[in-house]
Amino acid sequence: MNALWFYAIAFVLIWTIALLFRDKLKIEVHGPLLMRKTQKMRGVIDKIAQRHKKFWRWTLNIGIFVAFFFMALMVYFLITSLQSLFVAPQASLIIPGVDLPGSPIFVPLGYGILALVTVLFVHEFGHGILARVEGISIKSIGLLLLAILPGAFVEPDEDEIKKSKSSSKLRIYAAGSIFNLMLAALSLLIVIGISSFIIPATFETDGIQISSVVPGSPATDILKEGMVVQSINGVSTDNITNYQSALSNLKIGQVVVIGTDQGTFNIKTAKNPNNSTKAYIGIRSTINREVKENVAKTYGNQIPWVWMYLQEIFNWIYMLNFLVGTFNLLPMKPLDGGLMLEEVLRYKLSDRLVKPIINSVSTFIILIIAISIIWGTGRGLLLMF
Repeated sequence: MNALWFYAIAFVLIWTIALLFRDKLKIEVHGPLLMRKTQKMRGVIDKIAQRHKKFWRWTLNIGIFVAFFFMALMVYFLITSLQSLFVAPQASLIIPGVDLPGSPIFVPLGYGILALVTVLFVHEFGHGILARVEGISIKSIGLLLLAILPGAFVEPDEDEIKKSKSSSKLRIYAAGSIFNLMLAALSLLIVIGISSFIIPATFETDGIQISSVVPGSPATDILKEGMVVQSINGVSTDNITNYQSALSNLKIGQVVVIGTDQGTFNIKTAKNPNNSTKAYIGIRSTINREVKENVAKTYGNQIPWVWMYLQEIFNWIYMLNFLVGTFNLLPMKPLDGGLMLEEVLRYKLSDRLVKPIINSVSTFIILIIAISIIWGTGRGLLLMF
């Protein structure tokens, strides 16, 4: 099923059930936002916080410096992106299951939703755990839905946070992203372990496989997902190095001869939606793998693929937790990075100076991101229809 249809059907079903049974399910409706608050799980958060109070406090003491490092790094990348803002936008919407022309990555629907759930819960539980470590009450925990976009929240007592020390506030604000980065690091270690030891021992490589075809691209209705690319313009693509080299030599408007395990196809390249100086076919690819003969004799041809699925899910958990965690550290309100910068500035400056500084920085960052998304993703969406 097309992912857009999946989202449309899910939207209709969820909102119909929410509106019909809002009182019974205790769902709050605020415009395009559905919210369900609960008092459950507060005990779990409190238990985790109280049992390891010193550990969490010292972890977030280090985490504050890590957060400011990534904040500076994100600002650096944002500023350097200005020189290529209209040529190769760096920001794009990432919607699991929807392959947007010009988007730097495509997140598969199932893996993406599962990874996104870990992002939301880990982030909010991080805030909740550190709030309790600092003695801040948690008013409620809950789930929310903005149109069709899911979310989770932990609601600390804002009045108590305002009265707490600056160091406590910084630990609470940094906690969400630091928890995301910790999960990202753990997932990356798992991916490295599987890909470095288990995959080479279990599988052998056999060319390059098309993992998806970008809608509205030159390859649409010509190439198909699952095809194995064997050559490009007569150049063998039996490994990733040859494949990338062949792609890098393509010119805009060139007719490319692509040999696959299902036949030979001619495709005329176009301008890359995300970089108008480069040629574009519109396929995403991965290494084609087959179970080794000795492994297949012992475990069959199906069971070994569990390792590939595990590598894929942990890879997306790593990717989305890292991307969302670092993005959330941008110094703009209402993101956590903006709250952290505001708290640090207040240590030396008056509110009369802090507010205009934060507002100016936030406006500047929002403007760059908005232009990049509209220019990059907007053109991609138009190509899909």
